[in-house]
Amino acid sequence: MRFPKKFAALTAAAIALGTAASANSIVEIAAGDERFSTLVAAVSAAGLAETLSGPGPFTVFAPVNDAFAALPEGTVDTLLKPENKEQLTNVLLYHVDDRNLPAEAIPNGSNYFKPVLASERLCITKDASGVSIADGTGQSANVVIANIQADNGVIHVIDKVLLPGDRPACH
Repeated sequence: MRFPKKFAALTAAAIALGTAASANSIVEIAAGDERFSTLVAAVSAAGLAETLSGPGPFTVFAPVNDAFAALPEGTVDTLLKPENKEQLTNVLLYHVDDRNLPAEAIPNGSNYFKPVLASERLCITKDASGVSIADGTGQSANVVIANIQADNGVIHVIDKVLLPGDRPACH
């Protein structure tokens, strides 16, 4: 039996949000949502699925498939090659904070945050228009869905892949 896309999306959202009785790990939530299939493939290729399924806490700034598709042609395929595992791992760890940071815990204004990729920084800005994250390239991602709760942390859905580089300037 096929359900309308709208119903499927609502069901997926309800499953992703979960309840205390049926909480899932960050990886389980991402794997159950087709919008994150590229992220899930990358996490698996980097060997991070077990870590991000662990006790945490973690905050994951999770790019949707369209964010990966917006990268220069061939970037994702190149990163997924076994010989580029370290580079892929660094890109993915740039999207992870080792704390539970719901949107309410992000302070107003622009502040530096240290992701798990310790050599880098993110500049997270929270204001009346929402939350944006400047990466090492000087580009910004927007949080398009905040606070998807997991049993080991929280997911904030973003519209751009964050890339390491020169430290971002907070404005």
